[in-house]
Amino acid sequence: MGQTLTEKILADHLVEGELETGEEIGIEIDQVLAQDTTGTLVWLQFEALEMDEVQTELAAQYCDHQTYQFDFKNSDDHRFLRSAAGTFGAYFSRPGNGICHNVHKENFAAPGKTLLGSDSHTPTPGGLGQLAIGAGGLDIAVAMGGGPYYVEMPEVVNVRLEGELPEWSTAKDVILEMLRRLSVKGGVGKIFEYTGPGVETLTVPERTTITNMGTELGATSSIFPTDEKTKDFLSKVNREDEYVDLQPDEDAEYDDEIVIDLSDIEPLIACPSMPDKVVPVREVAGTAVDQVMVGSCTNGGYTDMLPAAKMVKGREVNKKTEFIVAPGSKQSAELLAREGWVAEMMAAGVNFSEATCGACIGIGHVPASDSVSLRTFNRNFEGRSGIEDDNVYLCSPEVAAAAGLKGEIVDPRDFAEELGDLEAPGAELPEKYDGSKADIITPDEAVDDSLVKGPNIGDVPLKDPLDAHLEGSALLKMEDNITTDHIIPATQDILMYRSNIPKLSEFTLSRVDQSFAQRSLDSDGGFLVAGENYGQGSSREHAALCPMYLGIKGVFAQSFARIHKANLFNFGLVPLVIDEETYTTLEQGDDIEIVDDVAEGVREGKEEFTVRVNDDWEFTAELEASERERRILADGGKLPHTKMQTEGGAAPADD
Repeated sequence: MGQTLTEKILADHLVEGELETGEEIGIEIDQVLAQDTTGTLVWLQFEALEMDEVQTELAAQYCDHQTYQFDFKNSDDHRFLRSAAGTFGAYFSRPGNGICHNVHKENFAAPGKTLLGSDSHTPTPGGLGQLAIGAGGLDIAVAMGGGPYYVEMPEVVNVRLEGELPEWSTAKDVILEMLRRLSVKGGVGKIFEYTGPGVETLTVPERTTITNMGTELGATSSIFPTDEKTKDFLSKVNREDEYVDLQPDEDAEYDDEIVIDLSDIEPLIACPSMPDKVVPVREVAGTAVDQVMVGSCTNGGYTDMLPAAKMVKGREVNKKTEFIVAPGSKQSAELLAREGWVAEMMAAGVNFSEATCGACIGIGHVPASDSVSLRTFNRNFEGRSGIEDDNVYLCSPEVAAAAGLKGEIVDPRDFAEELGDLEAPGAELPEKYDGSKADIITPDEAVDDSLVKGPNIGDVPLKDPLDAHLEGSALLKMEDNITTDHIIPATQDILMYRSNIPKLSEFTLSRVDQSFAQRSLDSDGGFLVAGENYGQGSSREHAALCPMYLGIKGVFAQSFARIHKANLFNFGLVPLVIDEETYTTLEQGDDIEIVDDVAEGVREGKEEFTVRVNDDWEFTAELEASERERRILADGGKLPHTKMQTEGGAAPADD
């Protein structure tokens, strides 16, 4: 039987297990990346593992999420990250140089390689044939130390693309169509592999828009085969020698197939406040728009900003609408500036922001109250923009630019007809990505040779081995689709404490219940209760680490998001699955006691645990975990587990 493209790359990197769907496999990692909000913990944990040097082919540290240096804390974090990259042998991308996914794509991503990143949108370079997966920071630290990365072998789904996109329809509309069909849970436990004749009609940047937002489907990763378009892109970034021909076998068997005829795709838009609330733009046309933003790791590249520039050239932004461009990389902005497009946009009334993730997580450009913001970003979770009652729509740069000019949501096809002289901008790449590399410090150019820690940078808390007896209150009951933004908000006033866990933990689940953190500290530990898809969203391990610091012992949920579940194991919190009836019956404040010996049960492979509530009734909760995850959980988390192995003579940072 032939192999899928995913299976071929995994087979080349397999160090443990077999490529059977649902079975845990260990794979070798070629490249790792970290961003600033997760990177400080990555390096603190790398230091705690007593590692001397990065063991992967390449490691890159980016400063892209929180680049505004309001006080010393952020500056200290950036200085620490630079010193860690220099000390341990990683590339360092300075604050303002761009978003990790865009800068990595332009400088390091390579077909056929594996990439592990401490950011949920790490799968972005799947658009040029790299198998890239997002994970928690501790998994990055271990991989960087030479250890394999473990993941359940996902289902591989064939997304067959046919036809060609019509004018005004874009790659963003393709991934919005996927979200419309499958929802934010439709990709859990899956890798989407794009095939078919439609693939060759899409450029690499268009493909990476699609793979980037595969994360919003909950997918483990998304990937395209390589072809002439891949060669062309690698040539433009002066890395044509890294081209590898990657195709699935003709007789490859997939777990499922989805067919999308690109010629049927029309401009789409995701309504507030979930990326899968997708409708045709025409259904919401006429809605007044207060703010438009073009940018982010999804649509912040040269090929995303150029269409907006072409559309506004010679025109003026509507007087009631703010229009902001936030480039994905400084290099792309530099290229547009050299070609005169930045001047055209500024003349039209467009403002430029620094090349960062900022506004996507509520750091800068927060919408006004009771207003509408149209963004080319990948997420519109409630409150993520920095204000709780936001109304954020997700769309393509073409739809955003049309709204910026008209002051209301409008299908760009209708707007072009109305204006009479507005041409579809199409997808156009630069001649060369030959911007300055001044903001990337290579390991050979490192300016630090030891760690520099400011007073806000603390140690990583450790947890004791798992107790035999777990009991406590249900401290908080939550609904479906609780995101990591709910658990640890990513706004500026909170993110500056990312290296100070005691302080950061004060904000845990504050968006759900302001009193939660203090109630947890006042209690003698307890549990969280949640519905479906608990922990969706980002890879931030603080969403597990902070509850652990507050004394949370476990989470009862109907289902868990992949990365967050791994993070719960990594920090010694027991993730237990409950059915809908149990979820409905449990109430906040209930006294919960796991009747079985938890430590023994976890180590011995017990899958069902009896739980007593209020000394009155009982239910069964399931632990879905591999043998390796059980060892990590029983030892109190991955850091103490790995240290035990190292002290016992095992290979460094190896599970």
